Amino acid sequence: MSLAAPTGPGPHVVRGACPHDCPDTCALLTTVENGRAVAVRGAPDHPATAGVLCTKVARYLDRTYSDQRVLHPLRRVGRKGEGRFERITWDEALATIAQRFGAIAASPDGPQAILPYSYAGTMGLLQYGSMDRRFFHRLGASLLDRTICASAGKAGWTATIGAAIGMDVEQFAQSKLIVVWGSNAIASNLHFWTRAQEAKRRGAKLVAIDPYRSATAEKCHVHIAPMPGTDGALALGLVHVLIAEGLVDRDYVDRYTVGYADLAQRAAEWPPERVAATCGIAAADVVALARDYGTIKPAAIRVNYGMQRVAGGGNAVRAVACLPALTGAWRDPAGGALLSSSGAYPVDRHALERPDLIRGRPRTINMSAIGDALTGAADPPVRAIYVYNSNPVAVAPDASRVRAGFAREDLFCVVHEIFQTDTADFADILLPATTQLEQFDVHASYGHLYALANNPAIAPLGEALPNTEVFRRLAARMGFAEDCFRDSDEDLARQAWRPDHPAACGLDLDLLRRAGWQRLAVPAAYAPFAQGGFPTPSGKCEFASATLAAQGHDPLPAYVPPRESPATNPELARRYPLAFISPPARNFLNSSFANLPAFVAEERTPRVELHPADAAARGIAEGMLVRIGNDRGSFTATAHVTDRARPGVAVAPSVWWPKLAPDGRNANAVTSQALTDLGAAATFYDCLVEVARA
Repeated sequence: MSLAAPTGPGPHVVRGACPHDCPDTCALLTTVENGRAVAVRGAPDHPATAGVLCTKVARYLDRTYSDQRVLHPLRRVGRKGEGRFERITWDEALATIAQRFGAIAASPDGPQAILPYSYAGTMGLLQYGSMDRRFFHRLGASLLDRTICASAGKAGWTATIGAAIGMDVEQFAQSKLIVVWGSNAIASNLHFWTRAQEAKRRGAKLVAIDPYRSATAEKCHVHIAPMPGTDGALALGLVHVLIAEGLVDRDYVDRYTVGYADLAQRAAEWPPERVAATCGIAAADVVALARDYGTIKPAAIRVNYGMQRVAGGGNAVRAVACLPALTGAWRDPAGGALLSSSGAYPVDRHALERPDLIRGRPRTINMSAIGDALTGAADPPVRAIYVYNSNPVAVAPDASRVRAGFAREDLFCVVHEIFQTDTADFADILLPATTQLEQFDVHASYGHLYALANNPAIAPLGEALPNTEVFRRLAARMGFAEDCFRDSDEDLARQAWRPDHPAACGLDLDLLRRAGWQRLAVPAAYAPFAQGGFPTPSGKCEFASATLAAQGHDPLPAYVPPRESPATNPELARRYPLAFISPPARNFLNSSFANLPAFVAEERTPRVELHPADAAARGIAEGMLVRIGNDRGSFTATAHVTDRARPGVAVAPSVWWPKLAPDGRNANAVTSQALTDLGAAATFYDCLVEVARA
């Protein structure tokens, strides 16, 4: 089977999948005429997508055919950060990389002085993590702990539930109560929101929990706005009321959970009044939500990753994950909770990534602390970095440290990119990457239960290559003789699924490519834990986790307060009294799409939203240019005075490319490299700032 893009003069439609870091993983239909893509739309036959795309991906042709594309290999000719390059051949680029990597690997520091840096610029199983991991494993490079987005939430959820498994998103349409916790679903989970709206039309009650009154929160019946980083206290308060008022399903708890008595004792410490004081909300709101959650059935929670980007993020998700088992909500397909569905997929990471190729015991570097790693914390120092599927100079925390690290003249930097990002400006070698319309892949999802295939719709533009092919060529240049480096993309795709996994029954690559998608082998009315069967060591929902206890953690969900708050650091809070969050801008997806003119025009300019009381206290009026800063740095933005931001919180929709911002900096100028309690994740929303007129 050829993986080449179809050819021919007549129009034809190619089935694909959206590759971006979003739970919806939409099925795409691309219309091609004379070798050029002329339209991209959502597949109407895919149950999750139902023919609808977000505003970003609906204009995917703007991305593929942008005049900003990097289309040829380039070599730096200016100073690092200037973004000045000259064109070279692929042969020259590969030879340079192989020579530099080989020399570093042979030096006293060894190959662990080389670091890959990647994340979810594409979520396809092949282009996200297959041939690249094989290459760096065989090389002996440092391992990368990919923590920048979701690892705290995953750790907390897994400790309680056992795997990243939850409700089927399609079942939310049947729910009678939906709690949207830490998510602006209209911007970042559109197809869940479609189901929530359907449920609302049928009489369901919608509750949003978010420090910011987002577009999603505005359309819910109830909005509860806790201070950032206090969601764990709110969840424990809900547990307290559920137990105190007898709203617990004791049959479900006795059959399918462990640690109830210990959890009850912990929750007794969190009466509504203490929760209210900690979270900055009304005690009556805690009681009312608990009563609704305990009496309206089926009740569903859509918890997202916003709430876990704080010091206690892992424990906060742990506490929320306990709620459906307490009330027996898992009994109904339209009850329970969803953080991620990725654990339902039969992905064979071992076959794709080949960790058996690792030589020696290379160190692991946390991507959320890349600024420190590149500026002296790593021993031996990182002497080479290869960046793909990510833009760390824009998205990593503590940006001044990140920029200083990438500016090192002694750091050999390779960037494989679609566009000349802020990170690409620091590259010694810049390689041209394909977009999704130009590459083959297979996809799992973390928001629904359908595997997808992405067929290339057009030939690669210029000399662009996908990740898999670049690492295949680099492996050959480095003399890696193992057969696995000769696997084609089709070979990789056939290795992607575990055939022994029950959800893989009937999952066939040829059928997947023809149809575009296949549902996993799970029931239509999917209720994964209706009769227990949790994939934990005990087989039950673990309110108390022996695994966490063995690792030295509290076995119970605990409230871990923010590191930066009046309660934990009053001196810092006197100087920087505003909590700061930087949720996704509606027209950007992390830093993807944030350079394209149509989306930049929609966002207009970096802004910070302030409550009228906070703005008045600082003499700030609507439209003023303001400086947002702390000891780590500062950036400027336009003030928007609105009660959508709760008092005491500054909200900066993000993330802008620094070089497109007024002062060359973005929100990550003020964020911290400190890590979460579980999962060692980034703490973007655990941050204090002051805002002043610029």
